[in-house]
Formats: sequence, C-alpha cells, structure tokens
Amino acid sequence: MLDTLADEFPPPTPRPAGAPTALAGLKVIDFTHFIAGPLATMFLADMGADVIKIEPPARGDELRYYPPVLGVLPEQGGPFVWSNRNKRSLALDLKLPEALAVVRELIAGADVVVENFSTGVMERFGLGYEACRALNPNIVYCAISAYGRDGPYADRLGFDPIAQAESGFVAMNGYPDRQGVRASSAVMDISTAMMVGNAVLAALYARTHRGHGQYVEVALFDTAVLMTGWATMQHLFTGKDHVRHGNDSVDTCPSGVFQSKDQAFYINCGNDKIFARLALQVLDRPDLAADPVLADRNGRLAHREALFSTLNDIFGTQSWAYWQDRMRAAQIPCGEVRTVAQALRAPEARARGIVTRIPHPVCGEVPNIASPIRFSDTPLVDPVAAPAIGQHSVELLKTLLGYDDARIEALAASGVFGQRVNVASA
Repeated sequence: MLDTLADEFPPPTPRPAGAPTALAGLKVIDFTHFIAGPLATMFLADMGADVIKIEPPARGDELRYYPPVLGVLPEQGGPFVWSNRNKRSLALDLKLPEALAVVRELIAGADVVVENFSTGVMERFGLGYEACRALNPNIVYCAISAYGRDGPYADRLGFDPIAQAESGFVAMNGYPDRQGVRASSAVMDISTAMMVGNAVLAALYARTHRGHGQYVEVALFDTAVLMTGWATMQHLFTGKDHVRHGNDSVDTCPSGVFQSKDQAFYINCGNDKIFARLALQVLDRPDLAADPVLADRNGRLAHREALFSTLNDIFGTQSWAYWQDRMRAAQIPCGEVRTVAQALRAPEARARGIVTRIPHPVCGEVPNIASPIRFSDTPLVDPVAAPAIGQHSVELLKTLLGYDDARIEALAASGVFGQRVNVASA
C-alpha cells in the first residue's frame, strides 16, 4: 500500500508562510499511551502546541506495536502513526531519579501535563497534581482514567470495548434477535480525547483570568455514558430500556439502509417535511405524502415494516446514481454505504483533503488523516510524522533545558535514555 501512496493521494496543502497558530508557545508534557490520551495531545499539537511525549526507552508507547507496522519499523504501527503526529519524543526511564529530575524541570516550564496511567502511578513517581502544582502553580494538569481518580472504582482498568459494554452502548447496537455489538472503531477513546481537548483548552482560558492552573479529570466511563446519546434521557422519561433496531432509527422513519439496483444507501427522514419531499419529489408518489397515517412521524414508526418494503421495491428499480441525484435535488439526507477503503477515496474525502501523504525519515512517505478542524486565521501546523522512540531526546534537553553535552552524556551513562539514544551522533 505504501508504494502506491504517490499515485493515490496528494501531499497536504502547506499552511501560509508566517501564519500564526492557535496554540503557539504552549508547552505540553505528555505522559499518555494507547489512544485517548495520545489522540487528545495530538489535537493540541495540530493547533501549534509543543507536545513532548515522554516514553519508556525500551518499547515506548505500547500502541506502537499495534498492526499493521510501517515498513521495516515494528515500533510504528498504523494506530500509533494515526494518533501521534506533530509530537517530539523524549525517552526516559522514570524509575531512575535522574530521569524524574529532568521531568520536573520540564514541568516547571510547561503549561499542560496530560497523563493516563493507572490511578496512583503518577503519585508514586512524585508527579501527581499537588507535586506538579508546587513546581508550577500555572500548570493545567489533566488526568484521564477509566472510572475516575477517586471513589470505589478508581483502581479499575478500562479499555474502549469495556466502556462500550458497561455504558449500555453495546446493548443499544445491533439487532434484537442477538447480542448487542460494539463499534469496531474506538469511539469511546476518540470521544474521550475530544473531551480532554475541550477540558484542557477551557482550563487554559480560565487561567488567563484566574491567574493559576487547575486539576482536570476526564473518565472513559463518564464519556461512554454520554455517547449513548439521548437514550439516557428517553429511559429516564419513560422507564423503558432501549430496543435494538439494527440500522433503523427508533426515533424517525424512514431512516435506515435501503437497496437500489446496484448499491446500498442510507436515508434519514428526520421530520415530516423531509418525508413529504421524499414521496413527492424523489419517488413521484403523492399518495404516500397524502396518506394521513404516513404523513405523521408516529404513524410511519408504527408502520415501519410495510413502509420499508414499499420503499425498497421502488428503490430497487433504479441505480444509486439515479436516486442520489433526485434526493440531492430534493434535499433528502442520504449517502451510500461505503467501506473504509471506499470512504478514503470518495470524492467528498478528496474535496476536503482528508487523506494525504507526508514525509517520513525512514520510509520516504506515510499516509496521513487530516484533522477535521479548520481555522481561517490560525491554520493547523503542517503535519509531521509520528516520532521514533526518543527521537528528540537530546534536542529537547539542549533547547528546552539548556543541557550541555557533558550533562547529557552523564545522563546517558546513568541509563535514563536506555539504549536507543546515541548521544555522540545527536
């Protein structure tokens, strides 16, 4: 796949020369691993923050080894490359006091600390919030956990599929005649990352008028409950639990997957007006629009099965291209059911510049999935490929902390960098 990148995807459009970034000058010390934390700090890096990823020297972030790997680099698997661009890596063995001393110096001059270790780990390192606040009262310290940092479940570990299961999300999805299903995408990690980004930015804004930083916490389980959507409030209103309906909406009709002559597609008639336009302008069926039962959302929901059968009979007579043109003209929300591969190559993705190729020091070029954020005055930074373990260790110690060669060599001799950092060639 990598050898066809140049044929399929363009390089990203460079940002305007000299344009500022939204988070220029912001320094983030990143103790995160796996998905939620690294993705959150990547969003900050995209907006111009200097994100320094602290990793163990031997293996680094364990997400590095999730397949498929990048060419000959077993430590740069696809999921890691996807969630760690625009960062600098500092490899330190935090079990050594010399490494902790380096980290404390970095935190003293930083704006944000983000961590998602198990509860208590940062405190054992002497890097809990209170210790960091003593070093730097302005620090915004964000802890990401599974079930919170206090209370009876603070010790529990949690991963995305567990949060999906325990929040009710799995039970909501799938078909009524079988077990619920999880989303293949790490939706809880991704949504938690978005919450972390919002929380950190809000705390930084608060710092501008309160004069000091604060402790911020985001829990995976809390976010997962939010991600069940308004099903929570529907249950609290009625006492009833959500019933799985597969691809069909429980709230609107017709909303679901239909089949044209050559392509499955999804339509979402979110209100009565959209259904009327579908019947009149797309299907040429004024009888459906005039039916007093079908004209009302609740009537359509009650007769969903018969209505879907009628619609599929009609849609099956023409191609998707035919129906797509008519539905676009009638302003009917619709879209073909695509694979991931098809989505990445779709005209909409190309028009938005979502998939590009960017330089890589070993592999030549690697694919990149663009951030969905667009700024008019402070464009995102040009994407830089995810770093190797400890790639920037010497550079960071020299430029940020002013260490000279002798001090760096002494640290290397103490083992804080492990075996990966070649001080002599840095």
